[in-house]
Amino acid sequence: MRPMATKAQIKSTGATFTPKPLASYLANLILKYATIHHKSILDPACGHGELLLAIGDKLSDKKSEFKLTGYDSDDSYLNFAKKRLQKFDISNFELFHGDFLNAIDVTNKQTVLNFINTEKSRLNGLFDIVIANPPYVRTQILGTEKAQALANKFNLKGRVDLYHPFLIAMTESLKVGGLLGVITSNRYLSTKSGEAIRKYLSENFEILELIDLGDTKIFDAAVLPAIFIGRKCRIPKTSKSNFIKVYEELNGYRGPLTKVDDVFEVLSSPISGYFSTDQKRYKKSSGTLIYEVGSSSPWEILSTEEASWVSKIDLASKYKVGDFFKVKVGIKSTADKVFISDKWDDLGVDKPEDEILKELVSQENIGAWGTVENIKLKVLYPHVAKNGHKETVDIEKYPIAKRYFLKHEEVLKARKYLIESGRKWYELWVSHKPDQWVFPKLVFPDISLKPRFFFDTSGKIVNGNCYWISAEKKDDIDKLLFIQGIANSKLMTKYHDLVFNNKLYSGRRRYITQYVERYPLPEYSSKAAIEVISLVKQLNFTENFDQISILEKELEIKVAKCFNIEPVFNLD
Repeated sequence: MRPMATKAQIKSTGATFTPKPLASYLANLILKYATIHHKSILDPACGHGELLLAIGDKLSDKKSEFKLTGYDSDDSYLNFAKKRLQKFDISNFELFHGDFLNAIDVTNKQTVLNFINTEKSRLNGLFDIVIANPPYVRTQILGTEKAQALANKFNLKGRVDLYHPFLIAMTESLKVGGLLGVITSNRYLSTKSGEAIRKYLSENFEILELIDLGDTKIFDAAVLPAIFIGRKCRIPKTSKSNFIKVYEELNGYRGPLTKVDDVFEVLSSPISGYFSTDQKRYKKSSGTLIYEVGSSSPWEILSTEEASWVSKIDLASKYKVGDFFKVKVGIKSTADKVFISDKWDDLGVDKPEDEILKELVSQENIGAWGTVENIKLKVLYPHVAKNGHKETVDIEKYPIAKRYFLKHEEVLKARKYLIESGRKWYELWVSHKPDQWVFPKLVFPDISLKPRFFFDTSGKIVNGNCYWISAEKKDDIDKLLFIQGIANSKLMTKYHDLVFNNKLYSGRRRYITQYVERYPLPEYSSKAAIEVISLVKQLNFTENFDQISILEKELEIKVAKCFNIEPVFNLD
């Protein structure tokens, strides 16, 4: 029996075992670029040995000389991997129980200034091929001590994933001219947290192929994977790298489909387009990866046709949203079950004072042009504005709220980071300035199937599952409405999908600061822009569904006119 990882293990260690078809596919990709000189092969987080088995099996068929090396920190996984390799008569292997990140050394250019570089590990520069599916887990989940040690050793900053130091360590283990074939999360391709890794890979590898497997659900875990194939080089250079992008969500496409057995047949097909298996449908696009050596900018994964369309939008733009407004995340309580509810009235006489119960805009109760009135969320908001400054309320003046907080004292005081920062135990962790809520604002969910940029003038507080942009000057209100029209359009949804490449499972999208602040905007004082603003004002105050549908079609036409491009009525 194969040893199974529990959900807790997966979360804490990032264990996502490689499915056999994916292991075989990756092994074939790597060996396409290998020569007879590529003999020593490493998997630094080998788990059950699927990748070593796949590449070893193919090399055995070719009668090649090779040596397999595997590392893993879980002894039970290693024992299982050993039995599997022996069963398939692969004898030229060594498996080591240990943490590969501790075993490898890093060169001076990867270390911080105060890091004392010890003698090189025997693993440095030892291998011709690294094949890997390293763990996916945020370093914060590992605990402060281990996360800090990794940050110091690998010169990592900010929000990173465990596969980031693995990519650096694997690079160090390769000989110059060696091949890296690795499965990771696709997040580093376009996010701010992936900047350092994009820069590092471009400086250390001739990038050969990139494959974004998106929402294809190849793994049981909720991972959106990508495959990177590169050749380690001494002098960085830009190469004409091929990319393939495969996503399951077709955004309503109803045209012809090419029949295939599975997603790997889609990947192997010489054509792009739309495919179907007995149960799933896929969209495949391909082209040349666009990136700059030494740059942290997002990599461009667009076909020629897609790149041309995006270029037209960019050329017609004069501004970005971030030129006018800062996108902010909503409040963070870090104890939502205490602070947020739609059932405050059920508490009867124990309901906290109305003065500090505030209406809440949340992802559950907003649409593109209005709110869902049957969801009456309120937040217990113990903050007030005084002389332009935020203050925490004197809880003694609110005896019912005090009694309520005391019932939840254990949960609230467990937020030690809040208390250690000198704050009161019943505060919100992120509350914003209370006087900012009164300004007109756009509110939009962090994750949504479609854009829902809602214009709020009611002074509601914004929940932490949403982002918001406020117009603090009267002259900025029309700019806000213009952004709402652009952001809610299918045209901008298409741009968002192509440029940020961030679609999650089931077609859901991320709408976060680093994306929305980069939305392109044409001249907002043009005749077409003024017409967009007029339509948006009508949409914000229209409740008739049929009328909204008519106005939305007209909006697509006017938004497209602003960018001097054809309207987008369907996303595919």
